Amino acid sequence: MVLHENYQLNNGLLIPKIALGTWQVSQGNVKPAVKSAIESGYRHIDTATAYENERGVGDAVRESGVPVEEIFITSKVPAEFKTYEKAKASIGNSLALLGKVDLMLIHAPKPWIQMHTHFPRHYYKENPEVWKAFEEAYKEKKVGAIGVSNFQIKDLENLMTHCNIKPLVNQICVHIGKVPAELISFCKQEGILVEAYSPIATGKILKNRKVKEIAQKYDVSVAQLCIKFCLQLGLLPIPKTTHKEHMRQNAELDFEIREEDMQKLLKIKA
Repeated sequence: MVLHENYQLNNGLLIPKIALGTWQVSQGNVKPAVKSAIESGYRHIDTATAYENERGVGDAVRESGVPVEEIFITSKVPAEFKTYEKAKASIGNSLALLGKVDLMLIHAPKPWIQMHTHFPRHYYKENPEVWKAFEEAYKEKKVGAIGVSNFQIKDLENLMTHCNIKPLVNQICVHIGKVPAELISFCKQEGILVEAYSPIATGKILKNRKVKEIAQKYDVSVAQLCIKFCLQLGLLPIPKTTHKEHMRQNAELDFEIREEDMQKLLKIKA
């Protein structure tokens, strides 16, 4: 069962193969959602300072009845924080709210307002400064692993040129219809685990006729097919839901997508 399976990061740390995403889940709703996920067997929770729900995630983990050390928590320093000082303070704040952080990520290489524009600045000088705070927290064993999110190849190359510790994870948007093959291949070559957020395309893929046909072939839901698709690419999917039944279904992945169907899914355009 996937909830009992792990990947191993390059530093030896085990990371559960599937995580519950909490993006756009309010502080008030995140606590019961995380508790439900833990009750359903999830052992990896993904949050971020920008989600404004870290306190609720931390409270849910502490009150779950499951030993805290058995829950893997990922959080992220805001994309807008591009100095050593801001990053260090943000890491400290997340630790205070969550109680612990197993994986800390830089949320994006640029401030969000610039991410999907042709804004020319790449923050090649600033991201290494942020990374210094990450390396410091890692060396001091305040966090178990460090990585990035939404980084493209050029962003990774720049960071790795200036860093002492290579990023262990890159969390990016991947789903059927959106598979950045070159970036995924680069990360795998560098020993960077790729996490896939929005594996169900924020629900948009649920209506895709071709995807529905293949899901029916395996007698699974479209969501299950989408999550399994990411796993078979060697990625770590982060599906988001607040419904306990959906959480349970999303983790029922004891089937294998045949190679010919994987190829069909890889050819689908978003």
